[in-house]
This record gives sequence, structure tokens and C-alpha cells, in this order.
Amino acid sequence: MLVPSLINPPRILDLDREVSLAGAVARMGRRSLLLDWGKSDKRTELTVAGHVEKLLLPLLRELGEPVALVGYCLGGTMAIAAANVAPVERVVTLATPWNFARYPATSKRALQDMWQHSQTAAQALGALPMEVLQAAFWSLDPERTVRKFAEFGRLDPAGDDARRFIELEEWANEGEPLPYPAARELVEELFGNDLPGSCRWQVAGRAVIDRLAVPALHLTAERDLIAPPQTVASGDVIAIASGHVGMIVGSARQQLHAALKGFLVPCR
Repeated sequence: MLVPSLINPPRILDLDREVSLAGAVARMGRRSLLLDWGKSDKRTELTVAGHVEKLLLPLLRELGEPVALVGYCLGGTMAIAAANVAPVERVVTLATPWNFARYPATSKRALQDMWQHSQTAAQALGALPMEVLQAAFWSLDPERTVRKFAEFGRLDPAGDDARRFIELEEWANEGEPLPYPAARELVEELFGNDLPGSCRWQVAGRAVIDRLAVPALHLTAERDLIAPPQTVASGDVIAIASGHVGMIVGSARQQLHAALKGFLVPCR
């Protein structure tokens, strides 16, 4: 089961026929399921932990057998939490933060500034608009935003690379608002107080930890500013020379797929 982040739509994991993590897993001979968190107005009361408790854990129980969880970004953080509570076969995280105290001070300050200016409005709306959170991501590497559009200008407008660039921009700038309780927990408790990294994050009445009783593999992106490699959970780590999104949809995905296959389909 592929577990996407709460931020941006899940289709980044199934972008098109050529660039699809879900498709790659299916070609490994495993049944491939992609979780969609659904409309935010149906989960207005859920924190990040609440999404695990009320949506992910019931889904795992419904499947009736242990599954391999493959979580991307915050989805990986949530997959680790779920593996503390539910029986799973194994866990893979992709560009996933766990030790939030290890974020650079500048990144945490940018997120706190965003929250300070938007919290009152987000509380009144009951959700944090995606545009606000996206602006915080852009602030982590503003030069990259300019650079990627300059590179886009050199692409063949009719080519696959240009088409995929547009699809990625649409993906990055759309998505459901983040429910206010989830936004507050993400900024104040995960980033602000590092509840996961300090073993104080409570999910389903348990303090969840990253040292799991099942096999776990963590794949990091070396040039990742959204989930820097140093924030990774404990355990086996494979570093991939890419950025946060490039490891999923760029040329580096071939290395990611190979690592996944070796872990999800071990030799018998």
C-alpha cells in the first residue's frame, strides 16, 4: 500500500504510464494499492495522528492481512506510526522526516513565520489553504523555482518532458486544504516539539517509535530540502542522488525502483 502525504494529491505516485511508482510496484509482482485521503471537508476534525487512527488503521484492518507500507514524505511518517499499532509485513519510507529537530533552523523559522501569519485565518476557515503551505515550501529554495522555469523554457513544447513538467506544476499547486487540527499538529507538535523524534508522539494511545519490529527501509533524497536526509528515521538507509520529487518522477526513480524491488520482493 502506497501512503501519500496529506500535502498535495496522491497522484504524484501514479503520474502517468511511464512515471508511476504504483505501476512499478505492480510490475514487481505485488498487488499495488494507492491510498487517497479524500476531501478535506470529510476529515475536518482529524489531526495527523487522527488520519492514522481513523483512516489508515481501519483500512489495514479491512484488508485482513499484513501489507507492506510504502510511505512518501509525511505519508512515511504516518506509515511508521501505523506499523507501531497494526500488524504489517514491512515498511518503506521515501523522503520521509521523523527527527524534526534536525531540520535546519532557517527551515523551521520559515514554517513558524508562515504559521504565525496564517493561523488565525486557518482556524476560522477550519483548514490551511494549500497555497499558503506551498509558499512556505518555495521559500526553502527560491532560486530553484526560477531555475526550473528557465529550464522549462528550453524544452520542446510538444515533448514528453514539457508535458510532464506541466503535470507536475499542476500537481504541486493543487490539492485539498490541510484540516486545521492536522496543520496545527504538524507545525506546533511535529516541527515545533519534535514529538516523533523524541518518542512522545501518541497514536492510538501509544507513544510511537521508529525502531520497528518488522523489516524497514528508508530511502532519502540527497538534495532534499523538504525532508532533509538528516531527519530520516532509524534503520537501514539508501541515499539517492536527487531531490524530493525527482526521486519519484525523475530519472533517479530507476534507482528507487531497484531498491524497492530488492526489499519488497526478496529472493526466496
